[in-house]
Amino acid sequence: MPLHADIDAKGGLVLPSLCHSHIHLDKCFILDRCKLATGDFAEALQVTNTAKASFGRDDLYRRGYKLIRESLECGVTSMRAHVEIDTAVEFLCLETGQKLRQEFRDVCDIQLTAFAQEPLFDTPGNTEPGRNYSLLVEAAARDIEVVGSAPYVEPTVEQAKANILLVLELAQKHGSHVDFHLDYNLDPASEPLIYEVISAAKKLSWSRESRITIGHATRLQLFTPPQWRDLVAAIGELPITFIGLPQSDMYMLGRQEADTSLGPPRSTLRIPYIANKYNMEMAMSVNNVQNAFTPQGSLDPLSLCALGVALFQSATPRDLGILVRAVTLTSKRAIGQKDVHRDLCISTHDPADLVILHDTPNLQLAALNPSYDRTTIRAGIVVARRHTSKWVADTVV
Repeated sequence: MPLHADIDAKGGLVLPSLCHSHIHLDKCFILDRCKLATGDFAEALQVTNTAKASFGRDDLYRRGYKLIRESLECGVTSMRAHVEIDTAVEFLCLETGQKLRQEFRDVCDIQLTAFAQEPLFDTPGNTEPGRNYSLLVEAAARDIEVVGSAPYVEPTVEQAKANILLVLELAQKHGSHVDFHLDYNLDPASEPLIYEVISAAKKLSWSRESRITIGHATRLQLFTPPQWRDLVAAIGELPITFIGLPQSDMYMLGRQEADTSLGPPRSTLRIPYIANKYNMEMAMSVNNVQNAFTPQGSLDPLSLCALGVALFQSATPRDLGILVRAVTLTSKRAIGQKDVHRDLCISTHDPADLVILHDTPNLQLAALNPSYDRTTIRAGIVVARRHTSKWVADTVV
């Protein structure tokens, strides 16, 4: 199909393009290198670190290219891509991400997160951060849009809190967005560190121009209604958005309850419920693709909507709209994208970043069973087309 063409959608639905608000660019498509025995988080970290030790530049490029290209085919025109910074890979993942960002710049807006998956503090007794933090400081000055970390991997809670402040201060210095992978547990005895983020951001007089996203946040699933209302009040005008990662959260958490009557709980943020009850903007994203943290699932953001319908028991028109917004408009706002559609219905002066769902006539089916056939439009230009070829034997009636 030529870049400029008239397209007959034949009744297919046109939506604002999709967005990966939280996706790992460097550790996708490595499941074949990860031997799983228990499938738990500790093992996932261990086998991923082993695989990461052998990452090469060509390997990173090939897998990252595949992720971006297949995302475009799904209808994605913007993404926040995490690339890890630590003593094992140093800037290798970042440099590969920058190369891919440049190559795809005309068809996809790619934000890069300099992401510290590993602890910033080396041992429980350290009061000063170690080499991983020094590398993160250098990476933050290397033409990236976001600084991120996973405070829950720190040796102690106090070091996790220090991690949060260090990352916020570093991002503020460079005018960057912040992305925390936070409160990734279902332990009622665990202190919710979201309040540490809120407190530190307020102390730093955080600017609304720099977004703070909170990925996972599964600990909040244990909140009571009064605790949710207190959280909303505490956030106030801070530019904080939560991003549910249901494919990863449901796979990884709650394993200790495997032998209980109902088995593991719904261990991911209840997107429509929280949005409806507390008027909070809730995004969803794919997170990982074919690795030890998320071995299953597609990189298609719309697949999360169909999963969410069953997971959240949400099939009303209002809830379906929230789910689709969570992977389009809300995700784009979460990562600080400036030019965003006003709503799912396209209107005059909206950006021409669109996805056509062929053979999907309405929003209900877009959430419940979206078509594989799609056309992706970026800035008014067709940048991807996915089309199935079908055949049935003549003898089949």
